[in-house]
Amino acid sequence: MGTKSVRLDEDVYERVEAEKRADETMSDAIKRLIGGSSILDLYGTASEEEVDEMEAAIEG
Repeated sequence: MGTKSVRLDEDVYERVEAEKRADETMSDAIKRLIGGSSILDLYGTASEEEVDEMEAAIEG
């Protein structure tokens, strides 16, 4: 996985730094603070057939 540089306002950086655990990187802390996984992480994990079955079940 690549990296990106971002600018944070000093007060935001200080808030994240204050919440960061000793064994965490800044990225780890930010991931934890924003809630970890996203529904978007599931994209591409189901086959087209499975998606069709789920859609049919939802539609009833």
